[in-house]
Amino acid sequence: MLEIRCSGTPHEIGLAHGQQARTQVLGSLTFYRQQFQETCGLDWPAVRAEAERYVAPLTRIAPRHLDEIRGIAEGSGVEFLDVLALNVRTEITFGLFTDDASSSSATGLGAMPESDGCTSLSWFAAAAAQTDPPPSPSFSYLAQNWDWMPAQRPNLIILHIDHTSSSSPASQPLPNIATVTEAGLLAKTGLNSSGVGVCLNALRCRGVDRRKLPIHLALRRALESRSRFDAVRALREEAGGLAGCGHILVADAATGGAGLECTSRWVRELGMDGAGRVHHTNHLLLLRDNEDGKRGVEDTTWLADSRPRLARVKELTAGIAAGGGGQQKEKGVAPSTESLFEVFKDEQGYPASINRRQNLPQVKIETLFTIVMNLVARRAQVTFGRPTEFTEKTLLSF
Repeated sequence: MLEIRCSGTPHEIGLAHGQQARTQVLGSLTFYRQQFQETCGLDWPAVRAEAERYVAPLTRIAPRHLDEIRGIAEGSGVEFLDVLALNVRTEITFGLFTDDASSSSATGLGAMPESDGCTSLSWFAAAAAQTDPPPSPSFSYLAQNWDWMPAQRPNLIILHIDHTSSSSPASQPLPNIATVTEAGLLAKTGLNSSGVGVCLNALRCRGVDRRKLPIHLALRRALESRSRFDAVRALREEAGGLAGCGHILVADAATGGAGLECTSRWVRELGMDGAGRVHHTNHLLLLRDNEDGKRGVEDTTWLADSRPRLARVKELTAGIAAGGGGQQKEKGVAPSTESLFEVFKDEQGYPASINRRQNLPQVKIETLFTIVMNLVARRAQVTFGRPTEFTEKTLLSF
């Protein structure tokens, strides 16, 4: 797996990204040219025109990230709008989904395909309370399978960003970042040197607001935060919300995780359960009964396996807490990187299981990587390929 290291100003970071991952950036563009044509009925000039609608808002709310996108484009020898289109790829697809259904027959917009069908979880427990020094966490884990079309597998990269020299002496540098992402995108799943991590679950619901932050830029903004609370505040208040739908699971070493269910109208926070866990798949858990397509938000729950996978991941983590193996041993067994990795190997409901396999025409997406982050230790294990048959294992650490 290609690992690239970038530092400096936002433009310099992007330039290094584009230069070191030029082949993979071009591969991402080839993949999404075909993807948008097949799923949205758009040729690339139309995709670029759609991406251009985000330039003015992002100039206001994310100028650093636009500079980095310009650097990626320069480094890889493509045009700025090409790379911007990659970074708003979710909003392009789901923005078109909001169009009047009466126009869908001519363009194919009504028949939306399978998308990223991921399973994610966070799990936190604090040590016994102390008065001096303050209590420290006993563990904080964040993990997911990332499921997408296998044709994009060759264009995955590990992006390391060193911010230590990118700020003026008077300002505090941003945390350093390690993220597994698609080449050309600013971020996806990963962690930072402050012990903050993020995961992503795709959602499909009506509504897009191009004045707000696209989801992959929101992931990057969260990874630039020093705590879960800072990340939540950055997305809900500073950025004013997200342009479209998605679930961002953010956690830190000191306080655990929160699920942010995002639509173009709101960001709602899903808290930890009584055992310190947050589980999520690919449907909204916080949708209110009176919110439908006419009133603003409609959750399509396009993956029929989303609800069974959610129930299954809850069952499996409860089994770890109970001692595993179906035997009710003493409560309070702590998870580990190894035990959580086993959760993501699960094949109940195969091929549309937690551990997915492409099985056309029934299932078009497959698990492309698995990541288990130990946020207290500031390290993550990443395997590429299905977790039962991975081809490569990498350790990320700070």
